[in-house]
Amino acid sequence: MSGDFPVESGGTAAADDIGEVVRFDVVGHGDGVRVMHVVGEIDTLTAPVLRDRVTEQLAEVTLLVLDLTDVTFLGSAGLAVLVAARDDAEQRKCRLRLVPGSRIVTRALEATGLLGLFEIADGVPQALEVNR
Repeated sequence: MSGDFPVESGGTAAADDIGEVVRFDVVGHGDGVRVMHVVGEIDTLTAPVLRDRVTEQLAEVTLLVLDLTDVTFLGSAGLAVLVAARDDAEQRKCRLRLVPGSRIVTRALEATGLLGLFEIADGVPQALEVNR
């Protein structure tokens, strides 16, 4: 897609006991629009890192797409971060869209009754549609 540019990459959780459990890749898609691709496990150790990264992005965008396609585990701490991010986005008057992308993420959101709280897209291209 033309006009896409990497904003940051890596962001692997730094603590030695966490290792290569989670990674964040952020790509800009024009003015005020970014996609954060999350790779790995979101649990009690990595959820604070996700929270910090999402908070940083929400401060700078009008639309943040969280691409969770490659999340291999989403625990309750990760779900709490997503709910807090939704609330933060509302306060900042920006939009947050999720791309669950996998049964793992979708089931976690469905089982907790949280799926309906979010703008959900089937893929990143759909999430980036302006008039959604």
